[in-house]
Amino acid sequence: MENTGNTENTLFDKIFRDSNGKIVLAQPPNPPLILWAVASLLSLILTTGKINTVLDVLADGSLFTWAWLELFDGVNYFRRALGLAVFIVIIASKIL
Repeated sequence: MENTGNTENTLFDKIFRDSNGKIVLAQPPNPPLILWAVASLLSLILTTGKINTVLDVLADGSLFTWAWLELFDGVNYFRRALGLAVFIVIIASKIL
């Protein structure tokens, strides 16, 4: 007999699928990620002074926010793990 109504969630499903059953590895950038990219690029152009400091803080804060959102509201375990990894890298880069 063929099981057409697969009700069991495999490990693959839990890791990579969203609530609609779609595989999600990447998503369109959300505002914190866009802000991080813009602030990071501007800090490469404006490399000195207070504006650079503000851009660095803005970039770090927005990436921290993105990682936090992914960690707790990610659509699947892969996205949550990605948020955790970025979160750890941000903290480690500030400590070391």
